[in-house]
Amino acid sequence: MTLHALLFDVDGTLADTERDGHRPAFNQAFADAGLDWHWDVALYSKLLAVTGGKERMKHYIDHYRPDYRKPDNFDELVAELHKAKTRIYSALAAQGGIPMRPGVKRLLAEARTAGLRLAIATTTTPENVTVLLEHSLGAGTQDWFEVIAAGDIVPAKKPAPDIYHYALEKMGLAAADCLAFEDSENGLRASLGAGLKTLVTVNDYTLDHDFTGAAVVLTNLGDPGAPNRRIAGADLGQPFVDVAYLRALHQL
Repeated sequence: MTLHALLFDVDGTLADTERDGHRPAFNQAFADAGLDWHWDVALYSKLLAVTGGKERMKHYIDHYRPDYRKPDNFDELVAELHKAKTRIYSALAAQGGIPMRPGVKRLLAEARTAGLRLAIATTTTPENVTVLLEHSLGAGTQDWFEVIAAGDIVPAKKPAPDIYHYALEKMGLAAADCLAFEDSENGLRASLGAGLKTLVTVNDYTLDHDFTGAAVVLTNLGDPGAPNRRIAGADLGQPFVDVAYLRALHQL
C-alpha cells in the first residue's frame, strides 16, 4: 500500500476552534439576540456530542432548557443564530485569534513537499474553514486542499461517514490510499465508518472520548524540540509526526 492523501477534520484537529472560536461566538450570538442562553465550558463539552451548530442548539433546548417555550419560527431563529455565530467566529478568526495546533502547519507543508494530496472533511461551514485557513494558516493556504468537504454538503453529519465518502469520491481515491486526522469520538466513528486508518490528536474537550479503533492517539502532532505524548495505539518511536511517521503508520 502506498500513502497518497491526508484527510483532515478541522474543529479541534487543525486548531482549537471550539475553545477559542465557536463557544465564544455562540455565546455572543445568544447575547446579541437577547437570549439568556449561555454555554460554559462544562456544558459545551457535553453539547459537542452533537455535531453541527444548528443541531447543537436544538439539542440544548430539548435537553437543558425545559423552561424555554419555542416560538412558531423556532427553526428560522436557530438558522439566524447560526448565521450570526458564523459571522462572529469569522471576525475572531480574521483577527488571528485561533492559532493552529502544534505541528499542523509544519506537517502540512512537509506533506505538500512530499507530493501527498490534502483534503478536508468537516461538519463546520465552508465559510468557517476558509477564514480559519486564510488567517491562521496563511493567505492562499485553502488552495493547498484539493477538496474541502464541509457543512451541509452531505445530509448526514458525523458520526455518519458520509462526508468522508464524499471527499474520497471527489479525489478518486480508495480509503486504503489515505490517512484521516480526527480529534473526537464522533469524528473517529465517521472516519472508521469510511474505512480510513485514523490518527487522533486529543484536545481539552475530548480527553475522555472512546478512541477504540484509532491507529494512534496523541496529545498533538508535536514538533522537533517540542515532543508530543502517545496516549494509545502504535508506538513508532518518534515524539512528533512527520511524513515518514505517517507512511510507517499507514503500513501497519
